[in-house]
Amino acid sequence: MLRKAAKADLDYIMTLEYAPQNVDFIMPFPAETHEKVLSGNHDNAMDIIVVEKKSGEPVGYLLVQGLKELGGRVYEWSHIIIDKKGVGYGHETMKLIKAWSFAVRRAHRLWVDCKDWNERALHLYESEGLQREGLHREALFANGKYDNLVVLAMLEDEYRERCRRGLEFTVVAK
Repeated sequence: MLRKAAKADLDYIMTLEYAPQNVDFIMPFPAETHEKVLSGNHDNAMDIIVVEKKSGEPVGYLLVQGLKELGGRVYEWSHIIIDKKGVGYGHETMKLIKAWSFAVRRAHRLWVDCKDWNERALHLYESEGLQREGLHREALFANGKYDNLVVLAMLEDEYRERCRRGLEFTVVAK
């Protein structure tokens, strides 16, 4: 399940972002950026913790941006990091964040970018219905080299079609 991150989650978020197995795949933010988001002083973004339902333990983290964009309903997901890899949490997280974004928040478009050599993430995003939209060539400089970014997105109508085909979680309004 997903929950809004709290100030007490800052150490977990920072540990995930700077862990050797994750840091090459993202551009980690400094703690001050997350402190601003967690304190509510950055109301356009939200840090989200992925929680294992059975144990209540955190198993991942992501950031959603674009929450207060005026009328656009376009959300960017970034820093999607699953701590426990290879057990399906990535797919479940993607389904949960799509359901929250489209069914609850009424998003029109969701997008993410990913380094072009990150085959595992690209496979996940595409298998979850995101479409490649383009390539930002040599967009990031890290570890002494420039990396290309692939932009992937899903539109509201595409999400609805996936729901109709039974490929997405059903959200029940309360």
